[in-house]
Amino acid sequence: MAKSTVKFRDTVAQADRIAAEIAARRFAPLYLLMGEESYFIDRIAGQLARSVLTEAERAFNQIVVYGKDTEAGQVVNLCRQMPMMGSYQVVILKEAQQLRGLDKLSLYTQNPAPTTILAICHKEKNADKRSAFYKGCAAHGTVLESVRPRDYEIAGWLQQFIRDKGLAIDPKALSMLTDHLGTDIAKIANELRKLTVSLPEGTTRITDADIETHVGISKEFNNFELCKAVLAKDAARALAIADHFARNPKDNPLIVTVMALFGQFKQLFVLNYLRWQSRHKGMPFPPDAELMRLVRVNNIYAIGELKQYAATWDNRKVFAVLGLLREYDAKSKGIGAGGASNGELLRELLLKIFLQ
Repeated sequence: MAKSTVKFRDTVAQADRIAAEIAARRFAPLYLLMGEESYFIDRIAGQLARSVLTEAERAFNQIVVYGKDTEAGQVVNLCRQMPMMGSYQVVILKEAQQLRGLDKLSLYTQNPAPTTILAICHKEKNADKRSAFYKGCAAHGTVLESVRPRDYEIAGWLQQFIRDKGLAIDPKALSMLTDHLGTDIAKIANELRKLTVSLPEGTTRITDADIETHVGISKEFNNFELCKAVLAKDAARALAIADHFARNPKDNPLIVTVMALFGQFKQLFVLNYLRWQSRHKGMPFPPDAELMRLVRVNNIYAIGELKQYAATWDNRKVFAVLGLLREYDAKSKGIGAGGASNGELLRELLLKIFLQ
């Protein structure tokens, strides 16, 4: 099967478009919601479940079935039924990847009933795009291909998610969230929903104090502060944070810390290389707006800090640190760790970085 060319940003745009059409009551007869990222699949299926029918109509005309408990023929028969006392019936097929004889649904997807809205939730992977089933969905309905974000795509999505709620978020608070919650956007969205409910009335900006109070992430001991201490060559501060991480290993996995440091030093490497090109090849040093795009930073303040740090870390040292981080990434996964704890490995890594 050909590798998908759909990017995370395409998924976000497509999900937003589908959500807007549903809100405007422009329904498709079929929705194939497929892919590895479950968040957008659940979001669209949930919106259909809530908004197509009234509460009274749902009792008669909304059916949820699970792939592992049913067969394709049963789903087709359900979809061919006429709605009772309403214009539509809604059939939601969950765990469609477990449905026996999924391709037999092509008998329906190639000729869907106009009074049925069928949502097919196909998680963990895409449906086969060469199949008659998929081609029927694409020709007569709406297809959402839901891909997982890369780590560098989370911050931008999260900022927009927060902006859509009428809020802004400080850079440190943003870093605390993304470092702590990783790329699990369903978990991030859930934490943010709880956070926004807890914020005092009239709040317009989420701060590190809000994250500490309502999400439980320390504003003093986190990967944002550790990276800042390392780039500033503040060994005492960095080792104090490392000691805190060692005492709370479940909340501060080494692999996430290594990834955060790697991202920062990779940004320094890019900035130093651009500066070298400017000095030795006469190429213009990019303006801040272009630098933000090149190093994937979302605010001008962070670019200013990175330029200051880059001046104190030449690229020979940066390259050596990147090598160390690759080594300790392997150790964080148990390769060559020699039985050392994550806390011991982090302290060892920091000492080696500061010796560069």
